[in-house]
Amino acid sequence: MKRDIVCIIPSRYQSSRFPGKPLADLCGKPMIQHVYERVSQAKAVPYVAVATDDDRIFKAVKKFGGNAIMTSAAHRSGTDRITEAVKTLNLSADAIVVNIQGDQPVFEPVQVDEVIRPLIDDSAIVMSTLIYKIILEEEITHPHAVKVAFDNQFFALYFSRATIPYVRASTMKADYYKHHGIYAYRRDFLDTFTKLPEGKLEKLEALEQLRALEYGYKIKVVITPHDSVEVDNQQELEKVRQILAAKK
Repeated sequence: MKRDIVCIIPSRYQSSRFPGKPLADLCGKPMIQHVYERVSQAKAVPYVAVATDDDRIFKAVKKFGGNAIMTSAAHRSGTDRITEAVKTLNLSADAIVVNIQGDQPVFEPVQVDEVIRPLIDDSAIVMSTLIYKIILEEEITHPHAVKVAFDNQFFALYFSRATIPYVRASTMKADYYKHHGIYAYRRDFLDTFTKLPEGKLEKLEALEQLRALEYGYKIKVVITPHDSVEVDNQQELEKVRQILAAKK
C-alpha cells in the first residue's frame, strides 16, 4: 500500500471537556465524518484514514465507508497515534503524512494542499503547519488561540498561548498570527519526533509542536487565507452547526 501522500486523522473518544466529541451529531452526520469528507476533497491526498483507540469511532468510520486504523490507547498525543497508524501502510521514508485534527469539521480542503506544498517543493523540509492572520481582537490575548512568531524565511521561532510578539512601544503595531492544527511531516521525521522526550517548553505551554523547536528541528509555516473553527465544547459545536446550515 505505498502512497506518496496520506492523511491520518487522530481521533479518541475520551475528552475531559467534551467526551464523545468525534461522534457528536452535526446536521445528521458524526463530526468525524465531516472532517473525513473534507480531507477527501483535497486534490493531492489519495488516501485518508482515521486512527483511533475506540471501537465506537472505528465502527462509525467503517459505517460511512471510511478507512479506520485501530491503535493503542497508551499514546500521549495524536502524533504518536499517527506514527503507529502509518507503520501499517508501508510508506517510503520521504512520504508525506498529513495530520488533521478530528475537531475541525469546517476547514477548507485546499488547506491540505497548502500545508504539503513546502514538503513537495523542498526535500530538506521535514515539517510544516498552517497559520492565519488574526482578525478578531479577542484572539490576540485568548490562550485558546495559539500565537506564532516566525522568521523572514517563514520558519517558526516560537508558539505560545501568550500574546507574541509583545509590543513595548505604544506607537508601534504588530500583526498577530494564530496556529491551525494542521500539520505535514516526512514519514521518517515522524519516527524521530515521537522518540524525543517531552520538552520543557512543550510541557509548560501544553503545545506539542514546541518539542520540535526545542530539539533544533525547523517547522515551516504557511499563511492560509482560511480560518477554521475547532470544536472543544457544546457552544462551539452549535456554532459549527450554524455554519454548515448556512452553506446548504
